[in-house]
Amino acid sequence: MGRRNAREATMKLLYQLELNKTFDDEIVSIFFENNNFTEDEKVYIENTIENIQDNLSLIDEKIEKYIKGWKKERLSKIDLSILRISIFEIIFREDIPTEVSINESIEISKKYSSDESSKFINGVLGSFVRKENE
Repeated sequence: MGRRNAREATMKLLYQLELNKTFDDEIVSIFFENNNFTEDEKVYIENTIENIQDNLSLIDEKIEKYIKGWKKERLSKIDLSILRISIFEIIFREDIPTEVSINESIEISKKYSSDESSKFINGVLGSFVRKENE
């Protein structure tokens, strides 16, 4: 596997946590028990989930600011999970280039969501990066 697979797994786990409306350690443990990951993938997933949980208010505030005409509650849970991962990476992971985070989010949305979603995610992330860098 690799980083893309780790991002996809993180998206699936965030999706599951969002459906259950909780960031429960037991759900995370069960997820790891039922999937095989390399040590690097597991570290990425755990770090990303933990940091998104710790910074959820800030991340969601950024998402809500740039989803013009939408409410966070109306977004698909998959798209919300993808946006959370990308916004987290852009803000907190200096070792991951912004362009990589955006591109990976678009590719994951094409695989798990719709063409409209990938365009929407690209627009939200593009606006976020442009406005936050001003």
